[in-house]
Amino acid sequence: MTSADLVLPPSDQQTPTAALLQSPDAQPLESALMDMRVLLEQHGYVIAVYPSSVPNALQQRLHTIRSVMESDRIALLKLDLPPLGVAVLVRQLRQLSICDFSPGVIASAARLLSHYIYAGALLNSVTKLDRVPVSLKSHAKSWVPGSQFGVLANPNPQLIKIGAGSLAGPEFGTQLLVARGQLQSDWPTATLASAWQVHGVQEAALPSDSPRWWGTGKLIEFAAHIPDISVLYQLVSSVLREECHWCGMELIGDRCGFCSAPLPARENQTHAPGVLNQGAPLHGRA
Repeated sequence: MTSADLVLPPSDQQTPTAALLQSPDAQPLESALMDMRVLLEQHGYVIAVYPSSVPNALQQRLHTIRSVMESDRIALLKLDLPPLGVAVLVRQLRQLSICDFSPGVIASAARLLSHYIYAGALLNSVTKLDRVPVSLKSHAKSWVPGSQFGVLANPNPQLIKIGAGSLAGPEFGTQLLVARGQLQSDWPTATLASAWQVHGVQEAALPSDSPRWWGTGKLIEFAAHIPDISVLYQLVSSVLREECHWCGMELIGDRCGFCSAPLPARENQTHAPGVLNQGAPLHGRA
């Protein structure tokens, strides 16, 4: 991970923590290369996850490290999720890392699992929101004192004015993680949690990059996710595994998590859609 506040507490005693990759202004390249060598020696493979919103200098540093080391054991996963959604996905990958999945499957599972994370925020203004489509009408309403907006960035962008609509939520069992910024409201923990029929609500610290991502510090960020490792295991194991024709790593889905090579269309056969249906029994193993 590229930020300590994106490393959520482990969900159980078996879930490992994540190593932090420092920014160029905090660590010289030589030290960063040494740290990466140590990680590879200890674990064999490294899956580096970072938000698309991180500075270009940090993204370039990660690619430079992989290029200088000429290693095919380093996966660089760039995520378009909001900060809290990134933190949730990283914890899910940490959970899966103790299962019998290969590094290639875990890396490519990030794209699959992101579709099952409902990440959004309650905002007092959308005037500076540029990551979710905002109509001119919504922009005008944001100038009205006291207006608040519910915004869903993933998996399908939505925007509503609080009191005049509802956000479409997941049709499978989730837990809601809430991170409070400079906004006072019980809408996420009461109204939204009830509408989405979540199985529990947990609080977390607001990631430092959230105000910049959402365009305001007056927000409450939330992410509904699957917390149960047995369900995550079932979801990932239900997808047909392939071998990357470019680097030879095992993968699921349509793209290799290590070299980003796409899977030939004729071989792209998955069974993930429809695995999680509301009311259907879910049985998995870890």
